[in-house]
Amino acid sequence: MTIREQTEEIEKKTLHPGACLSSQSKGRLRPEKEGEIRACFQRDRDRIIHSKSFRRLKHKTQVFLAPKGDHYRTRLTHVLEVSQIARTIARALRLNEDLTEAIALGHDLGHTPFGHAGEAILREIHPGGFEHYKQSLRVVDFLEQGGKGLNLTYEVRNGIVKHSKGKGLIIPENKADRADTLEGQVVRVSDIIAYVNHDLDDAMRAGVIKKADIPKKITKVLGDTHSKRIDTMVKDLIYHSIGTDLEELCMSDDVSSATYMLRDFLFDHVYESDKIIKEFKKAKKILRDLYAYYLEHIEDISIDVPTEKKINTHRVVCDFIAGMTDRFALMTYERLFLPQQWTVL
Repeated sequence: MTIREQTEEIEKKTLHPGACLSSQSKGRLRPEKEGEIRACFQRDRDRIIHSKSFRRLKHKTQVFLAPKGDHYRTRLTHVLEVSQIARTIARALRLNEDLTEAIALGHDLGHTPFGHAGEAILREIHPGGFEHYKQSLRVVDFLEQGGKGLNLTYEVRNGIVKHSKGKGLIIPENKADRADTLEGQVVRVSDIIAYVNHDLDDAMRAGVIKKADIPKKITKVLGDTHSKRIDTMVKDLIYHSIGTDLEELCMSDDVSSATYMLRDFLFDHVYESDKIIKEFKKAKKILRDLYAYYLEHIEDISIDVPTEKKINTHRVVCDFIAGMTDRFALMTYERLFLPQQWTVL
């Protein structure tokens, strides 16, 4: 028996009946021989961590564009926080931690530069629209590895494409809108637990809001510090889900209501505040101009962006723009559109 097979046997004996077992994965887009050491979801996690798109997350905006401070979140630190929260929940519920971690680390690989401002402008100008969760799936299925993709398992791919919620329900009532696995559903909830708390923390650091601005109804239920709020949300989800024997994930009415209230507060006072919108308008202009330029100069697009047979120009440009980091987009814009200092030899 290989180490991988031993791991799979341990999963069968220790995980909850509702957990997704590595040995029962629906498989990959292209069949592969199983390894001797790592189970399939471990391999998926490792492929994501070693991918170029994962490394680029360190220079992609979470909320605050190109922040100069060292302690603001980036898209990379966001996925790490989501992963940590999701693994805590998965372990407590006896779900598959490897699957949970792989989904969490891969869920934002398709996010644009300049956060949701970038997503909004690509949704507007790309003829096929744009959603970062669909782009994340495109990254792992095709864009990575020079057009080969990462060839991940069905369960990880499904969790990635079902993680997003926008202003929708944290746990959708329609089961078709949920990930097929409980692990994927855990990541969806962990995503909002992570971002409403770290975005609140960053907004206070940036001076966009003050601690006193947070409605008392929220702090009374969730707590008055970053760690207390996360602790409250995580424990509430764990204990109420255990109460259903994992028939479905759920939160108490009080904590769920306070979480929605906190998200609404962030949209009103941070994401859609005058200070943030002003910077987002600048970011949108940058990406709009870059998009228009590359439509006319497709030959200038990096050879690292693979193309499919009969793929249209808009799709190639969209892939290229979406893959940019904030600083690469700024650097490219400056090179293409701003006068350069003349170098005297």
